[in-house]
Formats: sequence, structure tokens, C-alpha cells
Amino acid sequence: MSQQYIGTGRIGPSGNAAYTGTAGSYGPIGAQSYKVRVVVTTDAWVTTDGSTPSATSGAYVVALTPEVFTTTPGQTVKAVQVTAAGTLYVTEFI
Repeated sequence: MSQQYIGTGRIGPSGNAAYTGTAGSYGPIGAQSYKVRVVVTTDAWVTTDGSTPSATSGAYVVALTPEVFTTTPGQTVKAVQVTAAGTLYVTEFI
């Protein structure tokens, strides 16, 4: 099994949003950002294309486990709870 190289970037803008059964969102992603680091405080469904996340249209992200996603400038990151409300934290890499 090979390991994927995610790469690095300079830390750019960041922010957070509360989520429940209703999505919390961060964005739009800045003009120079093509990767974001996402952390959620409870298990959540996450999307990076601005669509509303769910079990059929999102990535399952485990609480307090940083994930890095490739994005396109202008996109919005959204999260919705699996079973409990939480906070979405997003850091852009530039």
C-alpha cells in the first residue's frame, strides 16, 4: 500500500461554525486556497462543494481527527451532525 503525499502550505484564513441537524458552513474559500484542514468536535458529515452534507452526499469525519481536503477557490465547507451538535473548524492552506 502506498502512502499519499498531501503536501504542505502556508496557513491561511481560518474560521468556525456551529452545526446541528442543520449544516454549519465556512466560506467561500479564498482565491489562493486549494486545500483546507477540517476538524469537527463531534462525528459529522462534511462537504466541500457547498452542497448540504448527509450520509449519501458527504465524507464521514470522526470527531477531533484533522482531515485535509482539496478544494477550489470559492467553494464552501459544510458540516452536519451524525448524532450530536458540534463545531466545524476550517483552516485554509495557501
